[in-house]
Amino acid sequence: MTMLERIRKPGDIKKLKKKEYNRLAQEIRNFLIEKISVTGGHLASNLGVVELTMALHLAFDPPKDRIVWDVGHQSYTHKLLTGRKDDFDELRTYGGMSGFPKRRESVCDAFDTGHSSTSISAGLGLVEARDLAGEDYAVVSVIGDGALTGGMAYEALNNASRLKTNFIIILNDNNMSISENIGGISRHLNSIRSAIPYNKLKQSTESTLSKIPVVGDSLIRQIVKTKSLIKQVFLPGMLFENMGITYWGPLDGHNIEGLARVLHEARHIRRPVVIHVLTQKGRGYGPAEENPARFHGVDSFEIETGLPKKKKTGDSYTDIAGRTLAELGERYPSMVTVTAAMPDGTGLTPFSHKYPDRFFDVGIAEAHAVTFAAGMAAGGLKPVVAVYSSFLQRAYDQILHDVCIQELPVVFAVDRAGLVGSDGETHQGIFDLSFLSSIPNMSVIAPKNGWELEAAFRYAMEYEGPIAIRYPRGQAYTGLKEYQAPFVHGKSEVLFRGGEVALLAVGSMVETACQVRELLLEKGINASVVNVRFVKPLDTDMLEDLAIDHPLYVTMEENVLRGGFGEAVGRYLHQMEERTGQQPGSRVPKRPKLLCIGIPDMYVEHGNVDILKREVGIDKDGIFVKICNILWPENG
Repeated sequence: MTMLERIRKPGDIKKLKKKEYNRLAQEIRNFLIEKISVTGGHLASNLGVVELTMALHLAFDPPKDRIVWDVGHQSYTHKLLTGRKDDFDELRTYGGMSGFPKRRESVCDAFDTGHSSTSISAGLGLVEARDLAGEDYAVVSVIGDGALTGGMAYEALNNASRLKTNFIIILNDNNMSISENIGGISRHLNSIRSAIPYNKLKQSTESTLSKIPVVGDSLIRQIVKTKSLIKQVFLPGMLFENMGITYWGPLDGHNIEGLARVLHEARHIRRPVVIHVLTQKGRGYGPAEENPARFHGVDSFEIETGLPKKKKTGDSYTDIAGRTLAELGERYPSMVTVTAAMPDGTGLTPFSHKYPDRFFDVGIAEAHAVTFAAGMAAGGLKPVVAVYSSFLQRAYDQILHDVCIQELPVVFAVDRAGLVGSDGETHQGIFDLSFLSSIPNMSVIAPKNGWELEAAFRYAMEYEGPIAIRYPRGQAYTGLKEYQAPFVHGKSEVLFRGGEVALLAVGSMVETACQVRELLLEKGINASVVNVRFVKPLDTDMLEDLAIDHPLYVTMEENVLRGGFGEAVGRYLHQMEERTGQQPGSRVPKRPKLLCIGIPDMYVEHGNVDILKREVGIDKDGIFVKICNILWPENG
């Protein structure tokens, strides 16, 4: 029996002998490489925290003790050690195991995560809940060095610094950006300060000195001041120490026994403590060690080479966006681009190479990215903020308050809009149409294909106000190339003009609308297809024109229905009916019926995008059936 086969439930790792730890770590790595090569997933980050996760499970007792994983894409080893080994065959598949912590999936998952910089805030909340309830369990928040670029992490650290109770924060540093500060004195002082006897001695000394009349408090202040000066010279963790948070480290993040010992000691500290560990992203798998960014999130791949099993057959929307922005940079000297730690993911790498002085990666700090762009726009530049739809949610106030109130010319390149698949609820880009359309002065474009995406960026560079271009993940749609009507602000593009049914499709749904039209033709219905193009402002002229001979409107969007395009159409049709209904000779005889196709009021779980579309009812067959039920209700 292998070491991993002996891990069937939480706590089983503690039954192993110390000499078996490294063997288990290797088995875990082999298991993850094998499984992820089939299902896809987050590989490099998980390979980097195998020993750290093992140490956490040796020092703590989930589910009693609570471990909060920042982002959570590095929780695969945690899932293995809590008895979910048999679920990895269906990792990130519809109905299968999530690639992130999920409370509904296991009591050992203390908090659902998917976005960055949240774990310290969540952990602090669990600490307060524990103390108010008078309970006794450890709370550990694991956060990466990249996530510390997010302002929310510092807000939480500032709040945590007042604690007089135990709270453990693991800083998982896989970039080794602080390693240059490590020295012999630093290691020596750290080994003294990380010991339980030292901390008890420190507390006892302070208590004794404070009792000395007149001079006691001044002695404490002088000792603290002198000690702090020494720490600032030699220790890399003074940022935390100056906030009142104990700092230990840096430590070897791949030394299981050493980490477990330090973690056990940390349980006895009655204040927040940051334990800084150094890990190697992609450890144990050559291709991932050499290129950890490429193996952050991967589709299925060949283990021997690390190359993807699926061959790329065409440009993705991200490829087209990146290439177009790099080209536009030459034409527009005032153009700058901004990303939040995702130059590759958003396609900005070519721009960054071509115009390094005009490219800004602000780290995982979406709110800052938007206001930073607003400041540049106020200074006369033309910023393009490239960000995933689900991450743009984190900057809603900055879009509203700092960009749109001032009508600043910031372009938002909203990548991964719509259903993104295997990453699940936290990453589906299904809310941007609703929250962007709710903001005054914002314009929103959803291109129908790759060519229109290029044209949209060219249009946006000339537009003198806030504008967002949203486009989906994956290979760009190459159909309808012959339909390239010039951009006119707020105007749609009628692709096929028929009658009876008007299919009003947004962005990625234009392709689906064309498929639905073909199905309706078989039923004798020559439906119109409209490429909505501008979700905001709404093309009211088009709505009024089609109402003459289209008694049924079908809006189609890969976005939640609440606050989406369909609701906007419904509001306008109501206004149109009120305005024209009582007027003799009105050219709008009757308000069209409205069928809104979109995502219901729900969070969409992980799975293949085609399956998800079918499940939420926005696939071509599901839409066709809904239309038929309205046209021919007698057929059931």
